[in-house]
Amino acid sequence: MVNSILIDTWGWLTLNDAGERRHQQVATLYRTLLKQKTLIYTTTFVLDETFTLFFKRLNAYQAQKAMLQLSAAFSTDQFQLIQIDETRFSQAQTLRLKYLDKPQISFTDLTSMAVMQEFGILHVLTEDAHFIQVGLEFQRLPAQS
Repeated sequence: MVNSILIDTWGWLTLNDAGERRHQQVATLYRTLLKQKTLIYTTTFVLDETFTLFFKRLNAYQAQKAMLQLSAAFSTDQFQLIQIDETRFSQAQTLRLKYLDKPQISFTDLTSMAVMQEFGILHVLTEDAHFIQVGLEFQRLPAQS
């Protein structure tokens, strides 16, 4: 059982876009997380990317519905929206400098990693291999085939 998880931009988009290759797998995992009362984290930076992609990839009605449903979820105790404040931003900068050999890691991903370290979150709903490549013992869900 997963006690807590951070959902990355890929996870939110795949969950809300039935046309995504792994939509069904992610939707099944998400329902399981909800049922098990797993604490679900995301950050303001992730939501910024997510909402932008909703309106680029979904029709306006679907994008609006997805954005409003996701926003409403964060008013419940099971969902935690973490602000990227000055301290977390600085922690992400430190990670950026630590992983100079991995320039492809986005700064948003680095802020997510900083939050995961801060809150002791080991699981991340993403397809992004960067979370594994940094060697911080993060585990990607759903399992990669």
